[in-house]
Amino acid sequence: MMTLPDCIRTVEDPSGYFVYHIQHPAVTAKVSGHGAHVMEWTPSGQTHGVLYLSPQAIFGVGKAIRGGIPICWPWFNAHATDTTKPMHGIARIQSWELLRADAQERHVTLLFRLQSSPETRALWPHDFVCHLGISLGAQLEVSLMTQNLGAEPMIVTEALHTYLSVGDIQRTTVRGLAEARYLDTVGEPTQRQQDGDVIFDREVDRQYVSTAGVVIDDPTWERKIIVDKLGSGTTVVWNPWIEKSKRLADLPDEDYKRFLCVEAANAGEAAVRILPGGQHVITTSVSVQG
Repeated sequence: MMTLPDCIRTVEDPSGYFVYHIQHPAVTAKVSGHGAHVMEWTPSGQTHGVLYLSPQAIFGVGKAIRGGIPICWPWFNAHATDTTKPMHGIARIQSWELLRADAQERHVTLLFRLQSSPETRALWPHDFVCHLGISLGAQLEVSLMTQNLGAEPMIVTEALHTYLSVGDIQRTTVRGLAEARYLDTVGEPTQRQQDGDVIFDREVDRQYVSTAGVVIDDPTWERKIIVDKLGSGTTVVWNPWIEKSKRLADLPDEDYKRFLCVEAANAGEAAVRILPGGQHVITTSVSVQG
């Protein structure tokens, strides 16, 4: 078994998979081997965790974890032609292999791998290897690299589905998307253009055409969360609001007030075509001011 740094301990979840608990002078965090899923991240000096994890999240093999940073890959949202296939793809419900873990003075890093197998080919008929690099310190960085090991091109849509904790969603705004075109998927999908900052007074589920970073202003907790990205042509912003929260069994009815999702993604016209032998990298980084 791999020797882990002293600041990382391994806890076997009752569901049967490992969760890596990180207690480091710069950060506390939890990362699950199931889905290579960053569950919690609190940099030193922060009173409130930066990632939201549902207290009703379901932990089980083959189940997606509600909160943290699920990896939506190799398709985002429902499968384009077969809605019986898993929502948001296969990566978040697979067991990933931890290749390396390292601790430095200012951060902790982990590297995971997911490879194609008979199980994955039954849902997505391509040969691939994915590596997920995670750096946890004053800044959180998650980077997903996809390599095409097959003989044919493959089309990938994806998202690093980041759930961010806020004090009060109704006082929260997102800056950096003004004038951006977006697909509004609440009700009948409609193309729109953003007017000013994004505010939350109803269900929001939008796919913005944007390569830029954003700033989440959270006056309740007197902080700003900065989300930057690379290799991403789509920014997804989501909050389920009241009625949808009631329909989600793994989310408390009132917890829509406590989070929003801002996701580095490639969806719709930003779908990525990876040639045989080629690779693609998508990265998101999160930092806090205040």
